[in-house]
Amino acid sequence: MAELVYRPVIGFAQTLFKVWDLKIDCEGSENIPRSGGAVLVSNHISYLDFVFNGLAALPQKRLVRFMAKESVFRHRISGPLMRGMKHIPVDRNSGEAAYEHALRSLRSGEVVGVFPEATISQSFTLKSFKSGAARMAQEAGVPLIPMAVWGTQRLWTKGHPRNFRRSHTPITIRVGEAIEASKDKYAGAITRQVRERVQELLDAAQRAYPGRPKGPEDSWWLPAHLGGTAPTPEEVRAAEAR
Repeated sequence: MAELVYRPVIGFAQTLFKVWDLKIDCEGSENIPRSGGAVLVSNHISYLDFVFNGLAALPQKRLVRFMAKESVFRHRISGPLMRGMKHIPVDRNSGEAAYEHALRSLRSGEVVGVFPEATISQSFTLKSFKSGAARMAQEAGVPLIPMAVWGTQRLWTKGHPRNFRRSHTPITIRVGEAIEASKDKYAGAITRQVRERVQELLDAAQRAYPGRPKGPEDSWWLPAHLGGTAPTPEEVRAAEAR
């Protein structure tokens, strides 16, 4: 079936990148297989992460089907687009249906995108990973592809206004080598391995990132351990518990 929605959306997104003059640095796209199923696993720091995850797959001529919360599919604008691009709705009260949907996509040779942290990290550090991605890869017999994005939080993230101006914002993307989801391993052990690799890729993306805060008021997008003023993971957890 022709991709009547996905490809025009890609074209629109690429036009916006040019209008915003984003400085995109992507390495490792060759690690995404040109054919067959795979689970793409990324950190999550922005509402736009899925766009840049998908961008990393384009050199391999792959279109990623992302798992996203069901409410996005009910929106009058995003809903038809998400369905047209064959993304996968996740109802947190009935996750089994999404899991089975993702398995069917993987077995049919699709690349499925997963954010195992489940929600945006407001500290811009890695949260704990849920094991669903590893279990899906094991059951479908496909590899896990770790990746990390950095800089996307400067465009649109939780708790901060959107920045869709021509800002010349750098975006750094790193894709790692495939990780086998062996069926003779515990899903938890595979999940820890994937998280460690995503952390390594995130560290590499941060080291390569050319952008720096313009001043103290602009340091909100840097995590505390890198000298920024983003809340620490402990501060985020305390705020969520209130």
